[in-house]
Amino acid sequence: MSLTWTLIAGFLYSEVAIVLLLVLPVFSASRWNRFFKSRFLMALSRQAQLYFYLMLGVLVIFLLEAIREMRKYSSVEEETTLNLGMQHSMRLFRAQRNFYISGFSIFLALVIRRLISLITDQAQLIAQSQASMKQAQSATQAARNLMSEKKPEDEEKTDDEKVKLVEKVKQLEAELRKEQKDKEALKSQAESLNREYDRLTGEFSKLQNQTTKASGDKSD
Repeated sequence: MSLTWTLIAGFLYSEVAIVLLLVLPVFSASRWNRFFKSRFLMALSRQAQLYFYLMLGVLVIFLLEAIREMRKYSSVEEETTLNLGMQHSMRLFRAQRNFYISGFSIFLALVIRRLISLITDQAQLIAQSQASMKQAQSATQAARNLMSEKKPEDEEKTDDEKVKLVEKVKQLEAELRKEQKDKEALKSQAESLNREYDRLTGEFSKLQNQTTKASGDKSD
């Protein structure tokens, strides 16, 4: 394997390690989100999109080169001698190996980007849900305080004041119901993100199994 393809293979192995770290329950979504928003990564994120598309462009070029080599050696007629036939098969095998390496590198780059987006969205939904819960609890506590601080002399208040008090309690109850609905909506969004997360994990496992089978067939 040449130095270029050795570097691409190393990049592929690092992508596999990153995917495993993101998929396995090693850290929570909130902790990953704090890591993604660290100063170092925030400084790199300003030009991350440029680097990402540049990397994809380089991998696509190597993928096209591997496809060209595969077509070149697949269209060659059978050699007359055993030595030339073995050389031809070896070059074809290298072209196919390079095709799988570059192809899966592109695929895993897209998977990692999608996983990071899903983890970030999930962390934001969790934060919003917690904030909504705290706001609902504070509104409930305020309503209870208003009811408990009611003194006997409050009975002598005018009808207008009583109506205002009842309206305020109703308003707090409406806000509480709204916060509960928002919490349920955020919970459903988080569940949908988890399902998408699991689906990507399943697809990655299937493709990894297919790659293992294909590598075994090529070795045979």
